[in-house]
Amino acid sequence: MSTPNPPGASPGYSRAQFGDLKADGAPAGTEVSLELIYEVAVTVALEVGRTRISVRDLLQLSQGSILELDRLAGEPLDVLVNGVRIARGEVVVVNDKFGIRLIEIVSPSERMERVK
Repeated sequence: MSTPNPPGASPGYSRAQFGDLKADGAPAGTEVSLELIYEVAVTVALEVGRTRISVRDLLQLSQGSILELDRLAGEPLDVLVNGVRIARGEVVVVNDKFGIRLIEIVSPSERMERVK
C-alpha cells in the first residue's frame, strides 16, 4: 500500500511503509538472535580520570611528568565500550596481570540516554 507523494516529490516514488515494532524494537512476530552480533568487535577502554591542559603545557610534558586527574585515589574506574560508559570497576591483579572487577553496571535505559 502506498501513500500519496509529499509535496515536491518526484512522481513514481512513494513513502516507505514499516510494520509495527515490539517493545524491544524488533519487528512484530520475529525472534531476535544475538548470535548475529557475537563476532562484532568493540573497543573496551578503562578510564582512570581526566584533566584539561593547554597545548603549551602538553608540549612541556616529559618522562616523569605528573598529570593530576579529576578522581581521588581508590575511586572506581569507568568501563567504556565504544566511548559509552557501561560499568564502573576496580583494578585487580590476576596471575601477574591487571584486570578489573565490575562493581556497578549502568542500567540499559541510562546507557541509551548517553548514546543519544
